[in-house]
Amino acid sequence: MDYTSLIEKAEKTHQLTKSEIVALLNNQTCQEELIAAADRVRAAFVGDDIHLRGLVEFSNICKQNCMYCGLRRDNKKVERYRLSTEEILDFAQKAKEYGYKTVVMQSGEDMDFTVDKLTDILRQVKALGLAITLSIGEKTREEYAAYKEAGADRYLLRIETTDKALYEELNPGMSFENRVRCLKDLKELGFEVGTGCLVGLPKQTVESLADDILFFKSIDADMIGIGPFIPNGDTPLKDAEGGTFPMSLRFIAVLRLLMPDINIPATTAMETLDKNARIIALQAGANVVMPNVTEGDYRRKYALYPGKICINDTPAKCWGCIGGKIAGIGRKISQGQGFREIKQ
Repeated sequence: MDYTSLIEKAEKTHQLTKSEIVALLNNQTCQEELIAAADRVRAAFVGDDIHLRGLVEFSNICKQNCMYCGLRRDNKKVERYRLSTEEILDFAQKAKEYGYKTVVMQSGEDMDFTVDKLTDILRQVKALGLAITLSIGEKTREEYAAYKEAGADRYLLRIETTDKALYEELNPGMSFENRVRCLKDLKELGFEVGTGCLVGLPKQTVESLADDILFFKSIDADMIGIGPFIPNGDTPLKDAEGGTFPMSLRFIAVLRLLMPDINIPATTAMETLDKNARIIALQAGANVVMPNVTEGDYRRKYALYPGKICINDTPAKCWGCIGGKIAGIGRKISQGQGFREIKQ
């Protein structure tokens, strides 16, 4: 197979077949060429600005029992916490003062945050002039509509895998169809929709990863976050092999080639495998970073996976650190709120 021609096709047409995606994901010899093409497409379609979004992890309590997640319901080793309304607003205010234009409010599926309670918080955060991304799991269409009306702009709900059998094996008690329903409802309600997947799940094939990319393209997702699967010692998958950074990087590059104008974060999880991963990802098609603005011991307790970086850092240090790294590769921090500009 002529990989150079395949990369050229992706760069010019933004279209590939499933077998062509599989070929690029599998091929390590053309990785530099693939990444260079993705970086050119990133520059042409979304420019050199990098959007920083401040992450507020406001509860690690979750009713779900996903096999790969450290916050799963049956994990008794997690020290559970739930931020007060005042703490959430304090972190959002500080995020604005550091220079963030967007906050990402993320939690497990914590039923204490009722629609009334959360919409009240959303209105107060919105009053600060911030864009808001919510990442709080599966809800009804009516609940999503209420969050939108209260000021939420974006919603992040990772599919994790589009292999239905694997999804339902790894997410006991959950329905693949309902997950897809949530994404469609969010899109119809006018949210910028973020989704994504884990790379390297047990029993996951490269063909399945290609299906993930085609699925993201089919729903016209606005943001796609991907990260390597990192086995957590407190979960049933503790002895699984886990994903790799090179495959995650190739996935990002192919994503950028096929969906040229979307937002793609350089995820923190990748930095568990390579200390320079976020900067490498930003040079392979990514254009978003989500530094943590949660303060104190809460960072350690939001234990999705082991080896999470920066758990002892302050938000101010994170802002300065990532800002220096961004300048070091000749890019700049965006002064806007980073909405996707969908080209008609």
